[in-house]
Amino acid sequence: MNLLAVGISHRTAEVGTLERLAVPGHTIGKLLDELLECGNVSEALLLSTCNRIEVYAVVEAFHGGLADVTAVLARHSGAEVDQLCEHFYVHYAAAAVEHLFSVAAGLDSLVVGEAQILGQLRAAYAQADEAGTVGKTLHELAQQALRVGKQVHSDTGIDKAGASVVSEALTDADHALGGLAGRRALLVGAGSMGRLAAAHLRRAAIGSVVIANRTAENGERLAATLLAEEAAAADVLLACTGSPVRILDAGQLAGRGRGPLVVCDLGLPRDVDPAVASMPGVTLVDLDTLQRRLADAPITVDAKRAKQIVAEGVRDYLATQRSAEVTPTVTALRRRAAEVVDTELLRLDSRLPDLDDSVRAELTRTVRRVVDKLLHTPTVRVKELACTPGGAGYADALRELFELDPQAAAVVSAPRNVETEHGGGDR
Repeated sequence: MNLLAVGISHRTAEVGTLERLAVPGHTIGKLLDELLECGNVSEALLLSTCNRIEVYAVVEAFHGGLADVTAVLARHSGAEVDQLCEHFYVHYAAAAVEHLFSVAAGLDSLVVGEAQILGQLRAAYAQADEAGTVGKTLHELAQQALRVGKQVHSDTGIDKAGASVVSEALTDADHALGGLAGRRALLVGAGSMGRLAAAHLRRAAIGSVVIANRTAENGERLAATLLAEEAAAADVLLACTGSPVRILDAGQLAGRGRGPLVVCDLGLPRDVDPAVASMPGVTLVDLDTLQRRLADAPITVDAKRAKQIVAEGVRDYLATQRSAEVTPTVTALRRRAAEVVDTELLRLDSRLPDLDDSVRAELTRTVRRVVDKLLHTPTVRVKELACTPGGAGYADALRELFELDPQAAAVVSAPRNVETEHGGGDR
Protein backbone atom coordinates (compact mmCIF):
# COMPACT_ATOMS: atom_id res chain seq x y z
CA MET A 1 0.00 0.00 0.00
CA ASN A 2 1.78 3.14 -1.20
CA LEU A 3 -0.17 5.69 0.82
CA LEU A 4 1.53 9.02 1.43
CA ALA A 5 0.40 11.82 3.76
CA VAL A 6 2.08 15.22 3.55
CA GLY A 7 0.89 18.10 5.70
CA ILE A 8 1.45 21.20 7.72
CA SER A 9 -0.54 22.09 10.82
CA HIS A 10 -0.72 24.11 14.02
CA ARG A 11 1.79 21.64 15.45
CA THR A 12 4.50 22.48 12.93
CA ALA A 13 3.88 26.07 11.86
CA GLU A 14 2.49 29.41 12.98
CA VAL A 15 -0.55 30.95 11.32
CA GLY A 16 1.59 33.07 9.00
CA THR A 17 3.02 29.94 7.38
CA LEU A 18 -0.35 28.16 7.33
CA GLU A 19 -1.81 31.18 5.54
CA ARG A 20 0.57 30.73 2.64
CA LEU A 21 -0.62 27.18 2.08
CA ALA A 22 -4.32 27.72 2.78
CA VAL A 23 -6.46 26.52 -0.12
CA PRO A 24 -9.67 28.48 -0.84
CA GLY A 25 -12.61 26.21 -1.54
CA HIS A 26 -12.96 27.25 -5.19
CA THR A 27 -9.36 26.24 -5.97
CA ILE A 28 -9.36 22.78 -4.36
CA GLY A 29 -10.43 21.05 -7.58
CA LYS A 30 -7.59 22.71 -9.50
CA LEU A 31 -5.01 21.66 -6.94
CA LEU A 32 -6.31 18.07 -6.95
CA ASP A 33 -6.07 18.01 -10.75
CA GLU A 34 -2.47 19.23 -10.52
CA LEU A 35 -1.65 16.42 -8.12
CA LEU A 36 -3.11 13.79 -10.43
CA GLU A 37 -1.13 15.18 -13.35
CA CYS A 38 2.06 14.27 -11.48
CA GLY A 39 3.76 11.12 -12.70
CA ASN A 40 3.86 9.43 -9.31
CA VAL A 41 0.35 10.18 -8.01
CA SER A 42 -2.68 8.05 -8.90
CA GLU A 43 -5.16 9.20 -6.22
CA ALA A 44 -5.35 12.37 -4.12
CA LEU A 45 -7.44 13.95 -1.35
CA LEU A 46 -6.90 17.39 0.21
CA LEU A 47 -7.95 18.19 3.79
CA SER A 48 -7.82 21.95 4.43
CA THR A 49 -9.10 23.42 7.71
CA CYS A 50 -8.37 26.42 9.89
CA ASN A 51 -5.34 24.69 11.39
CA ARG A 52 -4.11 22.12 8.86
CA ILE A 53 -3.48 21.53 5.17
CA GLU A 54 -2.89 17.87 4.32
CA VAL A 55 -2.63 15.82 1.15
CA TYR A 56 -3.32 12.10 1.16
CA ALA A 57 -2.09 10.45 -2.01
CA VAL A 58 -1.61 7.00 -3.49
CA VAL A 59 1.83 7.09 -5.08
CA GLU A 60 4.01 4.85 -7.23
CA ALA A 61 7.03 5.31 -4.99
CA PHE A 62 7.77 7.20 -1.78
CA HIS A 63 10.47 9.61 -2.93
CA GLY A 64 8.88 10.40 -6.28
CA GLY A 65 5.47 10.88 -4.67
CA LEU A 66 6.88 13.11 -1.94
CA ALA A 67 8.68 15.28 -4.50
CA ASP A 68 5.51 15.64 -6.57
CA VAL A 69 3.19 16.49 -3.68
CA THR A 70 5.53 19.00 -2.02
CA ALA A 71 6.21 20.66 -5.38
CA VAL A 72 2.48 21.19 -5.98
CA LEU A 73 1.94 22.58 -2.47
CA ALA A 74 4.95 24.87 -2.77
CA ARG A 75 3.86 26.12 -6.18
CA HIS A 76 0.40 26.84 -4.80
CA SER A 77 1.86 28.85 -1.89
CA GLY A 78 4.29 30.79 -4.08
CA ALA A 79 7.23 29.52 -2.02
CA GLU A 80 10.14 27.19 -2.67
CA VAL A 81 10.00 23.67 -1.28
CA ASP A 82 13.14 24.37 0.76
CA GLN A 83 11.33 27.23 2.52
CA LEU A 84 8.51 24.95 3.63
CA CYS A 85 10.24 21.61 4.25
CA GLU A 86 10.95 22.32 7.93
CA HIS A 87 7.20 22.70 8.50
CA PHE A 88 6.04 19.65 6.56
CA TYR A 89 5.37 16.32 8.26
CA VAL A 90 5.35 13.14 6.21
CA HIS A 91 3.75 9.76 6.92
CA TYR A 92 3.90 6.69 4.71
CA ALA A 93 1.96 3.41 4.48
CA ALA A 94 0.69 2.31 7.92
CA ALA A 95 1.87 5.55 9.57
CA ALA A 96 -0.26 7.55 7.11
CA VAL A 97 -3.32 5.46 8.02
CA GLU A 98 -2.72 6.01 11.73
CA HIS A 99 -2.32 9.75 11.22
CA LEU A 100 -5.58 10.13 9.29
CA PHE A 101 -7.51 8.06 11.85
CA SER A 102 -6.07 10.22 14.64
CA VAL A 103 -7.11 13.35 12.75
CA ALA A 104 -10.64 11.99 12.25
CA ALA A 105 -10.86 11.21 15.96
CA GLY A 106 -9.98 14.80 16.86
CA LEU A 107 -6.77 13.73 18.57
CA ASP A 108 -4.57 15.91 16.36
CA SER A 109 -6.81 18.98 16.53
CA LEU A 110 -5.91 22.30 18.11
CA VAL A 111 -8.78 21.62 20.51
CA VAL A 112 -8.48 17.89 21.23
CA GLY A 113 -11.75 16.07 20.65
CA GLU A 114 -13.48 18.69 18.52
CA ALA A 115 -16.10 17.05 16.33
CA GLN A 116 -16.02 19.51 13.40
CA ILE A 117 -13.15 17.60 11.80
CA LEU A 118 -15.51 14.77 10.85
CA GLY A 119 -17.61 17.10 8.73
CA GLN A 120 -14.47 18.64 7.24
CA LEU A 121 -13.08 15.22 6.33
CA ARG A 122 -16.41 14.19 4.82
CA ALA A 123 -16.44 17.38 2.74
CA ALA A 124 -12.83 16.82 1.64
CA TYR A 125 -13.69 13.32 0.45
CA ALA A 126 -16.76 14.60 -1.42
CA GLN A 127 -14.68 17.28 -3.18
CA ALA A 128 -12.02 14.76 -4.22
CA ASP A 129 -14.68 12.32 -5.38
CA GLU A 130 -16.34 15.04 -7.45
CA ALA A 131 -12.97 15.96 -8.94
CA GLY A 132 -12.41 12.32 -9.88
CA THR A 133 -9.21 11.99 -7.84
CA VAL A 134 -10.44 9.30 -5.42
CA GLY A 135 -10.01 5.63 -6.29
CA LYS A 136 -10.51 2.38 -4.41
CA THR A 137 -7.70 2.95 -1.90
CA LEU A 138 -8.67 6.45 -0.75
CA HIS A 139 -12.37 5.60 -0.83
CA GLU A 140 -11.90 2.71 1.59
CA LEU A 141 -9.43 4.69 3.70
CA ALA A 142 -11.70 7.73 4.06
CA GLN A 143 -14.77 5.65 4.89
CA GLN A 144 -12.89 3.72 7.57
CA ALA A 145 -11.44 6.95 8.99
CA LEU A 146 -14.94 8.40 9.28
CA ARG A 147 -16.17 5.23 11.00
CA VAL A 148 -13.29 5.37 13.50
CA GLY A 149 -13.95 9.05 14.15
CA LYS A 150 -17.65 8.39 14.79
CA GLN A 151 -16.80 5.52 17.12
CA VAL A 152 -14.45 7.71 19.14
CA HIS A 153 -17.12 10.37 19.59
CA SER A 154 -19.85 7.85 20.44
CA ASP A 155 -17.81 5.58 22.74
CA THR A 156 -15.87 8.23 24.67
CA GLY A 157 -16.62 11.56 26.26
CA ILE A 158 -13.82 13.27 24.37
CA ASP A 159 -16.21 15.93 23.01
CA LYS A 160 -18.76 15.93 25.84
CA ALA A 161 -18.21 19.64 26.49
CA GLY A 162 -18.66 20.49 22.81
CA ALA A 163 -15.19 22.02 22.77
CA SER A 164 -14.02 23.57 19.51
CA VAL A 165 -11.86 26.38 18.22
CA VAL A 166 -14.97 28.56 18.31
CA SER A 167 -15.86 27.72 21.91
CA GLU A 168 -12.27 28.29 23.05
CA ALA A 169 -12.10 31.67 21.30
CA LEU A 170 -15.38 32.75 22.88
CA THR A 171 -14.14 31.54 26.28
CA ASP A 172 -11.24 33.99 25.91
CA ALA A 173 -13.69 36.70 24.85
CA ASP A 174 -15.87 35.97 27.87
CA HIS A 175 -12.89 36.36 30.19
CA ALA A 176 -11.70 39.56 28.53
CA LEU A 177 -15.13 41.21 28.72
CA GLY A 178 -16.12 39.86 32.11
CA GLY A 179 -19.00 37.94 30.55
CA LEU A 180 -20.84 37.83 27.21
CA ALA A 181 -24.37 38.10 28.58
CA GLY A 182 -26.15 41.15 27.21
CA ARG A 183 -23.23 42.07 24.92
CA ARG A 184 -23.46 42.92 21.24
CA ALA A 185 -21.74 40.57 18.77
CA LEU A 186 -20.80 40.87 15.12
CA LEU A 187 -20.40 37.53 13.38
CA VAL A 188 -18.69 37.67 9.98
CA GLY A 189 -19.18 34.45 8.02
CA ALA A 190 -22.26 32.24 7.92
CA GLY A 191 -20.62 28.92 7.08
CA SER A 192 -20.41 25.90 9.39
CA MET A 193 -18.05 27.67 11.81
CA GLY A 194 -20.27 30.78 11.79
CA ARG A 195 -23.33 28.69 12.61
CA LEU A 196 -21.45 27.03 15.46
CA ALA A 197 -20.42 30.45 16.78
CA ALA A 198 -24.02 31.65 16.68
CA ALA A 199 -25.10 28.64 18.74
CA HIS A 200 -22.40 29.30 21.36
CA LEU A 201 -23.34 32.98 21.54
CA ARG A 202 -26.99 32.12 22.14
CA ARG A 203 -26.01 29.80 24.98
CA ALA A 204 -23.88 32.60 26.44
CA ALA A 205 -27.02 34.84 26.54
CA ILE A 206 -25.51 37.36 24.16
CA GLY A 207 -27.63 40.49 23.90
CA SER A 208 -27.73 40.76 20.09
CA VAL A 209 -25.96 39.24 17.10
CA VAL A 210 -25.43 40.82 13.69
CA ILE A 211 -24.45 38.27 11.02
CA ALA A 212 -22.58 39.43 7.93
CA ASN A 213 -21.89 36.93 5.15
CA ARG A 214 -19.12 37.87 2.76
CA THR A 215 -19.22 36.84 -0.89
CA ALA A 216 -16.96 37.64 -3.81
CA GLU A 217 -19.63 39.90 -5.33
CA ASN A 218 -20.27 42.15 -2.35
CA GLY A 219 -17.10 41.70 -0.31
CA GLU A 220 -15.57 45.07 -1.07
CA ARG A 221 -18.75 46.99 -0.30
CA LEU A 222 -19.29 44.96 2.86
CA ALA A 223 -15.81 45.67 4.17
CA ALA A 224 -16.02 49.35 3.34
CA THR A 225 -19.38 50.05 5.00
CA LEU A 226 -21.19 47.44 7.03
CA LEU A 227 -18.21 45.92 8.80
CA ALA A 228 -16.75 49.23 9.91
CA GLU A 229 -20.13 50.45 11.18
CA GLU A 230 -21.06 47.26 12.97
CA ALA A 231 -17.58 46.72 14.40
CA ALA A 232 -17.76 50.17 15.94
CA ALA A 233 -20.89 49.15 17.82
CA ALA A 234 -19.85 45.62 18.80
CA ASP A 235 -18.33 44.21 21.98
CA VAL A 236 -17.13 41.01 20.34
CA LEU A 237 -16.37 40.41 16.67
CA LEU A 238 -15.88 36.85 15.40
CA ALA A 239 -14.62 36.42 11.84
CA CYS A 240 -14.45 33.07 10.02
CA THR A 241 -15.10 33.70 6.34
CA GLY A 242 -12.53 31.64 4.41
CA SER A 243 -11.85 34.75 2.34
CA PRO A 244 -8.53 34.76 0.44
CA VAL A 245 -8.03 38.42 1.46
CA ARG A 246 -8.39 40.27 4.75
CA ILE A 247 -11.77 41.85 5.26
CA LEU A 248 -11.02 44.15 8.21
CA ASP A 249 -7.98 46.29 8.90
CA ALA A 250 -6.91 48.49 11.78
CA GLY A 251 -7.95 51.65 9.95
CA GLN A 252 -11.58 50.60 9.94
CA LEU A 253 -11.53 50.48 13.75
CA ALA A 254 -9.55 53.67 14.21
CA GLY A 255 -12.57 55.83 15.01
CA ARG A 256 -14.08 53.45 17.50
CA GLY A 257 -14.77 55.33 20.71
CA ARG A 258 -16.79 52.96 22.89
CA GLY A 259 -15.72 50.26 25.38
CA PRO A 260 -13.43 47.27 24.93
CA LEU A 261 -13.67 45.09 21.84
CA VAL A 262 -12.59 41.45 21.53
CA VAL A 263 -11.77 40.37 17.98
CA CYS A 264 -11.82 36.60 17.41
CA ASP A 265 -10.18 35.87 14.07
CA LEU A 266 -10.56 32.20 13.16
CA GLY A 267 -10.04 32.58 9.44
CA LEU A 268 -7.26 30.96 7.47
CA PRO A 269 -5.98 33.05 5.79
CA ARG A 270 -6.57 35.68 8.46
CA ASP A 271 -9.72 37.78 8.14
CA VAL A 272 -8.44 40.60 10.34
CA ASP A 273 -5.22 42.61 10.24
CA PRO A 274 -3.09 41.47 13.24
CA ALA A 275 -2.25 45.14 13.83
CA VAL A 276 -5.62 45.58 15.59
CA ALA A 277 -4.02 43.90 18.61
CA SER A 278 -1.99 47.05 19.26
CA MET A 279 -5.02 49.34 19.28
CA PRO A 280 -6.26 50.68 22.65
CA GLY A 281 -9.17 48.69 24.05
CA VAL A 282 -8.89 45.90 21.47
CA THR A 283 -8.03 42.30 22.39
CA LEU A 284 -7.18 39.95 19.53
CA VAL A 285 -7.86 36.24 19.87
CA ASP A 286 -6.62 34.31 16.84
CA LEU A 287 -5.32 30.85 15.98
CA ASP A 288 -1.83 31.75 17.23
CA THR A 289 -3.30 32.87 20.56
CA LEU A 290 -5.25 29.65 20.96
CA GLN A 291 -2.30 27.55 19.86
CA ARG A 292 -0.11 28.99 22.61
CA ARG A 293 -2.79 28.58 25.27
CA LEU A 294 -3.78 25.03 24.35
CA ALA A 295 -0.33 23.65 23.55
CA ASP A 296 0.14 21.98 26.94
CA ALA A 297 -3.41 20.76 27.52
CA PRO A 298 -3.29 17.55 29.61
CA ILE A 299 -4.19 14.17 28.07
CA THR A 300 -7.54 13.03 29.44
CA VAL A 301 -8.80 9.51 30.12
CA ASP A 302 -11.15 9.91 27.15
CA ALA A 303 -8.24 10.84 24.90
CA LYS A 304 -6.37 7.72 26.01
CA ARG A 305 -9.40 5.58 25.20
CA ALA A 306 -9.71 7.36 21.85
CA LYS A 307 -6.12 6.44 21.06
CA GLN A 308 -6.93 2.80 21.77
CA ILE A 309 -9.89 2.93 19.39
CA VAL A 310 -7.67 4.49 16.73
CA ALA A 311 -5.03 1.79 17.21
CA GLU A 312 -7.69 -0.94 16.91
CA GLY A 313 -9.09 0.72 13.80
CA VAL A 314 -5.66 0.91 12.20
CA ARG A 315 -4.96 -2.73 13.00
CA ASP A 316 -8.28 -3.89 11.52
CA TYR A 317 -7.87 -1.74 8.42
CA LEU A 318 -4.34 -2.96 7.73
CA ALA A 319 -5.35 -6.60 8.30
CA THR A 320 -8.17 -6.20 5.78
CA GLN A 321 -5.83 -4.59 3.27
CA ARG A 322 -3.18 -7.29 3.67
CA SER A 323 -5.79 -10.00 3.22
CA ALA A 324 -7.09 -8.25 0.09
CA GLU A 325 -3.57 -7.97 -1.28
CA VAL A 326 -2.93 -11.73 -1.00
CA THR A 327 -6.30 -12.75 -2.48
CA PRO A 328 -5.21 -12.26 -6.13
CA THR A 329 -2.23 -14.57 -5.54
CA VAL A 330 -4.47 -17.25 -4.01
CA THR A 331 -6.87 -16.89 -6.93
CA ALA A 332 -4.02 -17.17 -9.42
CA LEU A 333 -2.72 -20.29 -7.65
CA ARG A 334 -6.12 -21.99 -7.80
CA ARG A 335 -6.46 -20.99 -11.45
CA ARG A 336 -3.02 -22.47 -12.16
CA ALA A 337 -3.98 -25.69 -10.39
CA ALA A 338 -7.22 -25.92 -12.37
CA GLU A 339 -5.28 -25.48 -15.61
CA VAL A 340 -2.88 -28.31 -14.65
CA VAL A 341 -5.81 -30.59 -13.81
CA ASP A 342 -7.54 -29.80 -17.11
CA THR A 343 -4.35 -30.50 -19.04
CA GLU A 344 -3.82 -33.87 -17.36
CA LEU A 345 -7.44 -34.90 -17.88
CA LEU A 346 -7.16 -34.09 -21.57
CA ARG A 347 -4.00 -36.21 -21.71
CA LEU A 348 -5.92 -39.05 -20.01
CA ASP A 349 -8.63 -38.75 -22.66
CA SER A 350 -6.10 -39.10 -25.45
CA ARG A 351 -4.44 -42.12 -23.85
CA LEU A 352 -7.64 -43.92 -22.84
CA PRO A 353 -10.25 -42.85 -25.38
CA ASP A 354 -12.43 -45.90 -24.65
CA LEU A 355 -12.62 -45.31 -20.91
CA ASP A 356 -16.12 -45.72 -19.52
CA ASP A 357 -17.87 -42.33 -19.03
CA SER A 358 -18.83 -43.06 -15.43
CA VAL A 359 -15.25 -44.02 -14.59
CA ARG A 360 -13.93 -40.93 -16.40
CA ALA A 361 -16.34 -38.70 -14.41
CA GLU A 362 -15.29 -40.29 -11.11
CA LEU A 363 -11.60 -39.86 -11.95
CA THR A 364 -12.23 -36.22 -12.79
CA ARG A 365 -13.99 -35.62 -9.47
CA THR A 366 -11.27 -37.44 -7.55
CA VAL A 367 -8.40 -35.50 -9.13
CA ARG A 368 -10.12 -32.16 -8.54
CA ARG A 369 -10.95 -33.14 -4.95
CA VAL A 370 -7.34 -34.11 -4.23
CA VAL A 371 -6.04 -30.80 -5.62
CA ASP A 372 -8.60 -28.79 -3.65
CA LYS A 373 -7.65 -30.56 -0.42
CA LEU A 374 -3.94 -30.05 -1.03
CA LEU A 375 -4.47 -26.34 -1.65
CA HIS A 376 -7.00 -25.72 1.12
CA THR A 377 -4.67 -25.45 4.11
CA PRO A 378 -1.92 -23.34 2.48
CA THR A 379 -4.40 -20.90 0.91
CA VAL A 380 -6.34 -20.48 4.16
CA ARG A 381 -3.14 -20.06 6.16
CA VAL A 382 -1.61 -17.56 3.74
CA LYS A 383 -4.70 -15.37 4.11
CA GLU A 384 -4.44 -15.59 7.89
CA LEU A 385 -0.71 -14.90 7.88
CA ALA A 386 -1.19 -12.01 5.47
CA CYS A 387 -3.02 -10.16 8.26
CA THR A 388 0.12 -10.15 10.38
CA PRO A 389 2.97 -7.63 10.05
CA GLY A 390 5.15 -8.58 7.13
CA GLY A 391 2.45 -10.91 5.86
CA ALA A 392 2.85 -9.81 2.26
CA GLY A 393 5.97 -11.97 2.12
CA TYR A 394 3.88 -15.13 2.21
CA ALA A 395 2.16 -14.16 -1.04
CA ASP A 396 5.58 -13.54 -2.56
CA ALA A 397 6.65 -17.01 -1.43
CA LEU A 398 3.60 -18.60 -3.07
CA ARG A 399 4.32 -16.85 -6.35
CA GLU A 400 7.93 -17.99 -6.22
CA LEU A 401 7.23 -21.60 -5.24
CA PHE A 402 4.52 -22.14 -7.85
CA GLU A 403 6.10 -19.91 -10.52
CA LEU A 404 3.09 -17.62 -10.67
CA ASP A 405 3.40 -14.61 -12.90
CA PRO A 406 3.07 -11.46 -10.68
CA GLN A 407 1.31 -9.71 -13.56
CA ALA A 408 -1.24 -12.51 -13.81
CA ALA A 409 -2.00 -12.17 -10.11
CA ALA A 410 -2.40 -8.41 -10.52
CA VAL A 411 -4.84 -8.86 -13.39
CA VAL A 412 -7.11 -10.92 -11.13
CA SER A 413 -7.59 -7.93 -8.81
CA ALA A 414 -7.50 -5.16 -11.40
CA PRO A 415 -10.70 -3.08 -11.64
CA ARG A 416 -12.70 -3.38 -14.81
CA ASN A 417 -12.04 -0.75 -17.43
CA VAL A 418 -15.43 0.94 -17.55
CA GLU A 419 -14.53 3.02 -20.57
CA THR A 420 -13.52 -0.06 -22.60
CA GLU A 421 -16.44 -2.20 -21.53
CA HIS A 422 -19.14 0.37 -21.96
CA GLY A 423 -17.90 2.43 -24.85
CA GLY A 424 -16.50 5.41 -22.97
CA GLY A 425 -18.19 8.27 -21.13
CA ASP A 426 -17.30 10.64 -18.31
CA ARG A 427 -17.19 9.52 -14.75
